[in-house]
Amino acid sequence: MPDMAKAVARIKLAAQRGEKVLIYGDYDVDGVTASTVMHDTLRLAGVKEIDVMLPNRFLDGYGMSKKVIQRVEGLGVNLVVTVDCGSRNHEIIADLEKKGVEVIVTDHHECGETLPGAVAVVNPKRGDVLECAREAMKAVKVATEGSRRPREEREIERAVGELRELAGAGVAFKVAQGLVGAGLIAAGQEKWLLDLVLIGTVCDSMRMTGENRRLCYYGMKVLAKTRRPGLKELMRVAGTKRIGGEAIGFQLGPRLNAAGRMETAEHALRLLMAESRTEAASLALILNRLNEQRRGQQVEATIEIEERGVGEEPVIVVEGKWHEGVLGIIAGKLVEEYKRPAFVLSETDGVLKGSGRSFGEFNLAEALSVCGEYIIGGGGHAEACGLKVEKERLEDFRRAVNVYYQDLGLVEQERFLGVHEDLVTREFEDLSLELLEELRKLEPFGEGNAEPVFLLKEVRVVEASKMGAEGEHLRLVVWDQHGKSMKLVRFRAPEEYLKLRGGETVNVWAQLVENEFRGIRSAEGRILKLAVL
Repeated sequence: MPDMAKAVARIKLAAQRGEKVLIYGDYDVDGVTASTVMHDTLRLAGVKEIDVMLPNRFLDGYGMSKKVIQRVEGLGVNLVVTVDCGSRNHEIIADLEKKGVEVIVTDHHECGETLPGAVAVVNPKRGDVLECAREAMKAVKVATEGSRRPREEREIERAVGELRELAGAGVAFKVAQGLVGAGLIAAGQEKWLLDLVLIGTVCDSMRMTGENRRLCYYGMKVLAKTRRPGLKELMRVAGTKRIGGEAIGFQLGPRLNAAGRMETAEHALRLLMAESRTEAASLALILNRLNEQRRGQQVEATIEIEERGVGEEPVIVVEGKWHEGVLGIIAGKLVEEYKRPAFVLSETDGVLKGSGRSFGEFNLAEALSVCGEYIIGGGGHAEACGLKVEKERLEDFRRAVNVYYQDLGLVEQERFLGVHEDLVTREFEDLSLELLEELRKLEPFGEGNAEPVFLLKEVRVVEASKMGAEGEHLRLVVWDQHGKSMKLVRFRAPEEYLKLRGGETVNVWAQLVENEFRGIRSAEGRILKLAVL
């Protein structure tokens, strides 16, 4: 990547001079894991004095806050290293440079037309990444008196495409690899960072192919043997029994994210950096409590929105007085429920702050750019963004974003959200623990490497029951055509699913999961979609 050599050289200089370094991160899981990766990387490279600063979601928002200037002055910092942010913070980086503080940016978000004036900008989404890779290959060929062939050109493009999919934690890990290559970190030590790279990559919903798949495959092995007391305690309170994408995405990730959503991401950072089991246990309980609060706030807001209605426009825009930390989750739930892009905003001091979620061919980053005159600011990815809107301009924004959507002429967008089977079966004989073990070799699952879906075709419901304190979950026992039974579950089932009573013939789209009850293991199905025939 461009500027990697500059970043490595500057970190080497910081270690030699005994400089104090400040890491500036972000408040989500990727930002917190990336901050910890960079902290451990700098320590391994010989930097003695390291401080970490995370922005406050409610006061600072995404990106570098001007508070960083006060922080570096108070600490006497000579070098700031950003993770998961910084590519668009030109003004703040320029202010730091004026004060004699140099900056290394490591990030994976889209860059602007120009790059900030930092010592190095290590970002795989830089416009010159492909050309940099070509030049690097050319230098190798010159040194070996070879020439680049068309096949190698395709390999360069493929490799660059993989780099563009790295999470912030993945980019931080690349810096660690650069320092290994420069001899500043002993080869092999960097692998112990992969547990954090795995969590950051999965929780930031990055494509689980190519380089990400390699990093996360080994990340699962490292997480299973993690040396971090914080992760051990978090897995204990979350009830994690098996390392995998589901445990990370639905058990560890939400608890780490709850810190920044409900209070401060410092709780999650301290957990990941904890050196004693006692400290880690206390922090894990705090995250568990915050996650419960997050879940309660989310449910209340979702019920309120459903009662009010979301209108008929192609892009949902709703506003209310909800906890700012759960807006993105609510937007995701609205996308799932209504199959439309959604923006959810909450008022704070006369300004609406919120999050957007999308899918398919509707790019949120482009939408915000087109509708820029109606918002105070915002940014993000194609499928997730944050934004601020003046209250009196909300209707203007709603109208503009819907006009933009309609002008795109998008068709059949629901196909991107549909459940599609990988295998159709009318028999349960092969849906076994043995098959489940084989499927686990494909992990970690994620974007680009989806967990296999089975269509259980024309099976008979012989037992249907509700579970949970409020009967919100569904448990089915179904028979195949030979009378072999299989148990299926759906958590937080739609109302129409809960009306099943037994005797119906259904098609069920499900994923295979393991259940253990009183020491007995069995293969069951997790219902994704159900259709009564």
